[in-house]
Amino acid sequence: MSSTATTERPSNVSEALARGRLGVPSVIFFVLSAAAPLTVVAGVVTTGYGVIGVLGIPLAFLAVAVVLAVFSVGYVAMARRMANAGAFYAYVARGLGRPAGVGTAWVALIAYNALQVGLYGTIGAAAAPVLDRLFGITPQWWIVALVAWALVAMLGLLRVDINGMVLAALLCAEIAIIVVFDLGQLGNPAGGSVSFAAFSPENFFVPGLGAVLVLAILGFVGFEAAVVFSEESKDPKRTVPMATYLSVAIIAVVYALSSWSMTVAVGPDRIVEEAGTQSVELIFNLAGAHLGDTVLTIGQALFLTSVLAAMISFHNTTARYAFALGRERVLPAVFGRTSPTTGAPRAASLAQSVLGLLVIILYAVNGWDPVLQLFFWLGTSGGFGVLLLIATTAVAIIAYFARSGEQETLWRRLVAPGLAAIALVAIIVLAVQNFANLLGVEPDSPLRWAIPLAYPVAALLGGLWGLSLRRRRPDTYARIGLGAESAAAVVVPPSATEPVPRAELRR
Repeated sequence: MSSTATTERPSNVSEALARGRLGVPSVIFFVLSAAAPLTVVAGVVTTGYGVIGVLGIPLAFLAVAVVLAVFSVGYVAMARRMANAGAFYAYVARGLGRPAGVGTAWVALIAYNALQVGLYGTIGAAAAPVLDRLFGITPQWWIVALVAWALVAMLGLLRVDINGMVLAALLCAEIAIIVVFDLGQLGNPAGGSVSFAAFSPENFFVPGLGAVLVLAILGFVGFEAAVVFSEESKDPKRTVPMATYLSVAIIAVVYALSSWSMTVAVGPDRIVEEAGTQSVELIFNLAGAHLGDTVLTIGQALFLTSVLAAMISFHNTTARYAFALGRERVLPAVFGRTSPTTGAPRAASLAQSVLGLLVIILYAVNGWDPVLQLFFWLGTSGGFGVLLLIATTAVAIIAYFARSGEQETLWRRLVAPGLAAIALVAIIVLAVQNFANLLGVEPDSPLRWAIPLAYPVAALLGGLWGLSLRRRRPDTYARIGLGAESAAAVVVPPSATEPVPRAELRR
């Protein structure tokens, strides 16, 4: 029997994403929309001040930005060598072996689905003040969620550049209103003077620092998505690095400025108390007091669209992960099909929409709290999963360059990813220690350990599935991590001891 496993050459139309449709601005719009700036500023920052009670949140955003920028050095060095919608999955498969790559893929699917589906829980709360102010109605949360779900599902089947244009419009308005809010707050400082206490190290290195760092890194979730759209970028080797670095910089500046200006307007000595009392409404109450009702209404409306934009972005990201796995037959092949007219990953997008619909119905029927038990719990859990993915990828980058022997500077292939890995592991440890605080549950709650443990269990099961593929379906195993090449190649499976894909491609 020949050692060469020949796979049937599939249609390039059905297994390829649409190429050349996204430039640097479009990819940035996808990335920043996933980060949901206004949602983070209005919700995450105020929660951090009110619940954790640490003043140094602006400094935490800057510290996390430095860590992620250092991580991105090796991340984009990998992106220059492979354009793959699977991103973390593909990089870990290339660096740590195919079984580890499959385990990473399972973690990614859980994390990104949790982030995307969790947003349906907050869309009703975001819409309530807008609909009440404009139309005098307050519909049930699930009605608003279903409307948002239908819109996201429809956009998920259209051309990726159409989604990019929608996100561009929403994001520009969102960033503009954040800047207006910040100027209003800085122009009306409490006590008549601007305080920089939030940037003081003595307000940063305090008990609760771990929770604050995790909260800060959750605000950056989405920055890594530039690589997910690399196959659809006009020039991946240029687009992905620029979009990644610019996204980290923009997010850091916006979050640090906004969280600091909030302390200026309220007063550093009162921000914890006021944030704990007013929660999400704090930034809007400040806008109403300083800028008037019109700006307040616009801000509330854009808070709603911020959540919607994040839904669209995460839906596209999650669908492309499922597509990448289907194309390489790690998931059923149907997920690796794209629409011949739009180039969108049709089956993967529909599956994501079905999952969202089922979750909305489940929560509505059982009367569960959509904000706490859907948005907050799933959002925090998904963000923790992405943190695990980033740390694992940092290690995989080091392993990839060590195994492959490809030429790269010492800084890009070892020093930067090594420093990032150390910092990220430290944040993970702090996250686990503070998980009860992050979820807002009692220290003895089962969720405190169940959610962090779910990811290593998923990774282990995924790794075992990868090993099963190596034994039972070597042709599928050999596809893992190849990306677009897997759809048009005859693959020679590597030996059982070779973790790095070194497939021979016979056109």
